[in-house]
Formats: sequence, C-alpha cells, structure tokens
Amino acid sequence: MCNLSNFYYIMEELDLIVESVKQDMEAAIKHLDHAFQRIRAGRASTSMVQDVMVEYYGAPTPLNQVANVSVPDAMTISIQPWDRTAINAIEKAIINSNLGFAPSNNGENIILNVPPLTEERRKDLAKQAKGETEDTKIVIRNARQNGLKELKRLEGVSEDLIKGIEAEIQELTDKHVKACDDHLKVKEAEIMKV
Repeated sequence: MCNLSNFYYIMEELDLIVESVKQDMEAAIKHLDHAFQRIRAGRASTSMVQDVMVEYYGAPTPLNQVANVSVPDAMTISIQPWDRTAINAIEKAIINSNLGFAPSNNGENIILNVPPLTEERRKDLAKQAKGETEDTKIVIRNARQNGLKELKRLEGVSEDLIKGIEAEIQELTDKHVKACDDHLKVKEAEIMKV
C-alpha cells in the first residue's frame, strides 16, 4: 500500500512539472503576441498606443481609461478624451512614449497621423520582431531547463519514467519554438507588405 501511494505521489509530481513547463512556455508565446502588437506594420491600430500611460490627477493611467481611441482610417488614430482638461497630459504622454508620432491637438481631440513605412524602417521592424522571437525562444528553453532540473531533484523515479517525461518536455519545447517561428513569419509578412 505504501508503494502505491508513493507511486501516485511521484506521478502527481511529474504531472506538475510538465504542466508548469507548459504554462511557462504558453506565457512566453502570449508575451510574444503582445510584443508583436506594439510593432506597427504600416496600418494605424489602437494597439499602437495601448501601452501609453497618461499622468491623470497625479496617477499614471492607461490611455484607454481617459479617452476613446479609434481608427477612422488606415493612416490615422483619433484620441478623444472624456475629460477635456486631460488633453495636454495625453499629448505629453504620447510625445514621451517615443512612438514616433507627432500628435496634433485641436482642443477637442488628438489626431496621430501614421506615416507610411519606408523600406529601411520595415527592415528595422522585421529585425525587431526577430529579436523579440529570439528572446521568447530563450524563455522557452529556460522553461525546459527548469523542468529538467526539477526532474533531477525527484528521488525514487525509474530511469524510463524520467526519459519519458524528458521526451514530453522536449516535445513541448519543439512545439512552442515552432509556434514562435510561425508567429514571426506572419508578422514579417505583415511588416513587409506595402
């Protein structure tokens, strides 16, 4: 009876290790998607300004909580504050965010004109996307390493069981690295599309 409960304990530990590795890898892919949303691909998008923080009544506040952000056409982002007194703070936040936009303020709303991308800028953005992808692959490989270290810490586990879990972790790693490459191909095509 004692051996059976020990077996179930070990199996539960192995499942926890695999699940933890999987969650870390999926979080890395989500982070990559978020990073890709910030890399603009020529068309105006509300995601370009989603990380802008506005100093509003003394507290840093996300832009979408102080204004309505919309995209009236492919090359324009319109920002209409709910409180007109915040318009200067919003304009200042956009300038300080280094997005490369020159906001125009007409007293009621702020217009951001998204300039068309030059070939050189497209290549820079593609390189930035590739860098984000490589960083994500490193996080995925680190998750694999952490999982393998956790496996080695377990005592009383057969070698066959360890090898099987190692293979499962490697399979997860390969799947998530391939997902990174697939995401990059899509983003590069989006960036290079004129």
